[in-house]
Amino acid sequence: MKKKTKENKELLRLDIVTALPDMFKSVFNSSIIKIAKKKKLVKIKLHNLHDYATDKFRHIDDTPYGGGAGMLIKCEPVFTCIEKLKSKRDYDQIIYLTADGEMLNQSIANELSMCRNIILIAGHYKGIDQRIRDVLVTREISVGDYVLSGGEIPAMLLADSIIRLIPGVIGDAESALDDSFQDGILEAPYYTKPADFRGCKVPEVLLSGNQKKINEWREEQALSKTKMRRPDLLGHYI
Repeated sequence: MKKKTKENKELLRLDIVTALPDMFKSVFNSSIIKIAKKKKLVKIKLHNLHDYATDKFRHIDDTPYGGGAGMLIKCEPVFTCIEKLKSKRDYDQIIYLTADGEMLNQSIANELSMCRNIILIAGHYKGIDQRIRDVLVTREISVGDYVLSGGEIPAMLLADSIIRLIPGVIGDAESALDDSFQDGILEAPYYTKPADFRGCKVPEVLLSGNQKKINEWREEQALSKTKMRRPDLLGHYI
């Protein structure tokens, strides 16, 4: 067995296993994720499943046993890729993005942002062989009650939700702490200059300079918005 290598100073390493690595390049070279990479707070490695195919045509999928429409990603390329990664380092989580997984929420993002090494498996076609899920996967996450063409976009979404929480990624750390769902409810409305735009005025309390009253107003607004839009969240609010 190969000796596991020492990692660099990155706070998080994300290895993404996918059949379509080119889909990630624009997103991962823009905005907050680009900043995190530049600051060396995260390292993202894309692994093309076709590189681990066992035939000369680089096939990674096949028809399902028992019949049915669609194609499944085969065991061999996924096992080979992940076993190679695990021979070099230990992973906190091996996550498969799937519509029937646990629903992603802010609490999960917070938890995963404290991990050191994570593998994301982005399925495609009809999905992946169940044996991959049974043997390799440690967690299955869904981004909503709907079906997409593949796991690439959910993997991008999950990566963004995690990376933005890493200390030092966002310039103003308090900005992330004020986000919706961090306290279990939606966030209050925010305003910027000018104070009067075409007759639409900023609430007077926000111009008062009284931080205690501003905080009270924001909490009231957050609770009111949550009650109207997401009353299901109030049962978890303390």
